[in-house]
Amino acid sequence: MTAASALTRLAPTRLADAPHSAPVTHVSGYIGWTIGLVIVVGIVYWLMRQGWQWRRTMQSGLPELPVAPGRTTEPVLELEGRYLGTTTAGNWLDRVVAHHLGARSLVELTLTAEGLTVVRPASADFFIPVAALRGARTDQRIVGKVVPEGGLLVVVWEHGGTLLDSGFRADHPSEHENWVTAIEVLMKAHAKVTADAASDGAAPHSSTGHSTTSTGTSTISTSKEGA
Repeated sequence: MTAASALTRLAPTRLADAPHSAPVTHVSGYIGWTIGLVIVVGIVYWLMRQGWQWRRTMQSGLPELPVAPGRTTEPVLELEGRYLGTTTAGNWLDRVVAHHLGARSLVELTLTAEGLTVVRPASADFFIPVAALRGARTDQRIVGKVVPEGGLLVVVWEHGGTLLDSGFRADHPSEHENWVTAIEVLMKAHAKVTADAASDGAAPHSSTGHSTTSTGTSTISTSKEGA
């Protein structure tokens, strides 16, 4: 018997003895698990959406957000980064969703003497007038987002009688401290201007050595000599 004929006779035997992959017998089980997982994800999504709608209903009394004035003074500071959300002041988990305040997006901030302009390319812009500013600080958490210490700029402001915290993260977080300082200086300057305006609007008065007379829009001071 030649070598070729021997190999021909052995080939079928070796092929029969070769191991075979086990047949797939659990396809129905895999399909069941997949369907179950899809259902669970769908329920979680539905619950989140219902919670979002509930918050929007509860916050429906919040007035429309102010829009930036058409003409403003020169920018004091500008910043690019991300808007992370707004909460009620002091409660970093109490998200505000009314008027799209709950939507995270890229952001461009501009601080002027009039206030803070918040431009969000992926959502609605809004404006915080200087009279509504209540403070600013660096922080590390807001709306469930946690970052390294000082990694957030939080602006405190009042809208519709409600104190709010709005969180921003600059592309260069080292800028946050400058923003905190600038906002505090701007608030003090506005308070001084408001106090001076209130003082100028008070009733005319006279003091020893001087008398003040208000006529129209001008105030005239004259010397008063003693007798």
